[in-house]
Amino acid sequence: MIVRDLLAISTGNLWRMKLRTTLTVAGIVIAIAAFVTMASFGAGTMENIERQFHDLGLLSTMQVYPQRRPNDPEAFRGPKLDVAALDRFAKIPGVLLVYPFDPFTVKVRLRDSLIDARAQSLSYAAMRTKLFSKMRAGKIFENDSSRSAIISSDLLRKVGAKSADSVIGQPLIVSVQVSTIDSAFGHVIVDRGESALDRIRRIHLDSLLNNSDYRGRILRTEANEAVRRFVNGFLNARRTVSDTLTICGVIEAEQVGRLRMEPVIIPFKTAERFSTAGMSGNPTDLFAAMSAGNLFSAPDDRAGKSFSQVTINFDPHVFYGPIKDSVEAQGYRTFSFAAEFEQIQKAFIYVNMALGAVGLLALFTASLGIVNTMVMSILERKREIGIFKSLGADEGEIRVLFLVESAIIGFIGSAVGIVSGWVITRIATVVAHFYMRREGIPEMELFALPLWLIFIALTVGIGVAVLAGSYPAARAARIDPVEALRND
Repeated sequence: MIVRDLLAISTGNLWRMKLRTTLTVAGIVIAIAAFVTMASFGAGTMENIERQFHDLGLLSTMQVYPQRRPNDPEAFRGPKLDVAALDRFAKIPGVLLVYPFDPFTVKVRLRDSLIDARAQSLSYAAMRTKLFSKMRAGKIFENDSSRSAIISSDLLRKVGAKSADSVIGQPLIVSVQVSTIDSAFGHVIVDRGESALDRIRRIHLDSLLNNSDYRGRILRTEANEAVRRFVNGFLNARRTVSDTLTICGVIEAEQVGRLRMEPVIIPFKTAERFSTAGMSGNPTDLFAAMSAGNLFSAPDDRAGKSFSQVTINFDPHVFYGPIKDSVEAQGYRTFSFAAEFEQIQKAFIYVNMALGAVGLLALFTASLGIVNTMVMSILERKREIGIFKSLGADEGEIRVLFLVESAIIGFIGSAVGIVSGWVITRIATVVAHFYMRREGIPEMELFALPLWLIFIALTVGIGVAVLAGSYPAARAARIDPVEALRND
């Protein structure tokens, strides 16, 4: 029999058993619809994650950190993450841009609100990357020396502004309270009206030279007093550095993984006035400077400054592996979003397999209906099979005939099931979007029906149907034509 004859005979037989065929196909439709709906949700979620990674340029972004001591996570070891390190990173093949995360504490006055906030300095080149591209209003600053600032949507809500456009062009007063080593040493010399010379005059030199107990007590007392004066001068004798900037843009506040964005972003050169005036007065900064060995560095000495985090942007067409290896070979820790994305992809493979298993379970149940339909068809068509064999059809052709019928059932059920699954996902999407709009959540597509999912659904549906029909087909091929035609 040729292919056309097989299809004509198979479809004709299925049409004669319309009710039985419809019920069998319905089982395949339900199973494939469940499979498509669940796998579509997994594919949609993965597409949303992939879209976010691409939109923010995360696949071409890498974070670099100093090494930490195993027994003390707060202490760093290995080379410092300083300006020299940034220069070395910039020379790695494929690296396009290197910039540090260098936050500092500020007070900002916008309209009638005075708010404690965190600020960070960024270059014009860094602001042009995809990571900082989600502007709600306005635009980025024009250059590194621009007397402007970008605020986040979080800060916008804190000041009670109704819209992002309403603050564009308004003045933003930024002030920083800084502490300097000069003020700390000044308090060591004079504190509370008492100078270091006054304290020295009260010391008995003879007792200091001849009495060890007196000498030890005086040394401890004066050392403690010197430290107290130093810390008191550092923490309390602070001065205020302020500047008035113009708000040029409002950016959507997002924190993706280890990438942080502070509420106030100031151009790199403009921010130097705040960062070079002194330290923030936070005791942590004092101890960090002592640990790094740059406590007595000049405030404007960038060579002695170290950072807790550096961002590397590299060419999207360059594989992240060699860049990661080059940075780690210099003694630093790295976090690659490309590597993280690979792990997410692997995880979603298992998620899709788990979701698809539910649909496959329903498909297995539907396959029992195919077996039942084909076995009943054999019992009703013994005479037809006997005639085919008497006319020269061999066992292989009989087997193929019944397998084609199973394949047709699987194809129709899978095709209708795919359409039904798509309709279900559209209904679910409409309901989800209504809920998102009501709750103020940005709308997103929860489901996706890529071509590979359609192909898999068709292949699995037809494959299971053919597999279910293999036993009835083998049974039909073994029918003896003499016994089948005995009553005729």
